[in-house]
Amino acid sequence: MVRENVSDLVAFHAVARAGSFTRAAKQLGVSQPALSHVMKELERRLGVRLLNRTTRSVSTTEAGERLLQAIEPHLDGIEAGLAAVTEARDKPAGPVRITTGDHQAEAILMPTVAKLLPTHPDLNVEISVNLGFVDIVAERFDAGIRLGETVARDMVAVRIGPDMRMAVVGAPGYFAGRRPPLTPHELAEHNCIGIRFPTHGGLGLWEFEKAGQPVNVRIEGQLVVNNGYLARLGALDGLGLAYLPEDWVLPQLASGALVRVLEDWCDPFPGYHLYYPSRRQHSSAFADLVEALRYRT
Repeated sequence: MVRENVSDLVAFHAVARAGSFTRAAKQLGVSQPALSHVMKELERRLGVRLLNRTTRSVSTTEAGERLLQAIEPHLDGIEAGLAAVTEARDKPAGPVRITTGDHQAEAILMPTVAKLLPTHPDLNVEISVNLGFVDIVAERFDAGIRLGETVARDMVAVRIGPDMRMAVVGAPGYFAGRRPPLTPHELAEHNCIGIRFPTHGGLGLWEFEKAGQPVNVRIEGQLVVNNGYLARLGALDGLGLAYLPEDWVLPQLASGALVRVLEDWCDPFPGYHLYYPSRRQHSSAFADLVEALRYRT
């Protein structure tokens, strides 16, 4: 039986089980004359009569009963498989892979996942921390997290955090005998802890803005690291100034372990966004995670 005739077999199955063209047509959402025509064409192609027709009922012939018994397990299996797919679509289950940086993983992603997983036992979340820009399509990630201004235009972007500010911080001991910088240009006189990004291999610029005037500074120092955790530790150890998201150092600023400088040069900017390809069909598990991460003011 060629593939395009599977629908005819479904129609035959419906008529045989309903014992009526009228009832079967209603179940299939077609007209009774159209269904009768389909059955006549099926019998013609097979060269055998499948149904006994009377004015009050329809029953299978011997050949029709044999065909019914042969196809029914397969049709039931197809129906069960489609039901399972629909259930998987509607049930928050399966894997979700996200690439992110260390700060957004700690500040936003992990707290959300910690709340979501206990109530979604069939959901599996894989978090890959990477400071560089990752091609989420090529690397088969479901989504990534970046600052809103860096998300490509062909991606769907969902805001997951508030506006952010950066902070330049150092230990009190570091400033012993050193004058704190009053402008970004004075950072040239200081030992600054650099963070090297794997995407381009260079040190990240320290970006400032005051009264709408942007200033980017290329810093130098004795210590270079590849993540914010180590930069914060280096600052706490008095090894230099670190440039970090403000919320990462608020506890240390409150305790006096770190001192902030250039605060008036650190204006707010758009925060983190979850991004993913618009053309990809996502699972309900992914949709649930997106809603849980979505930032609400």
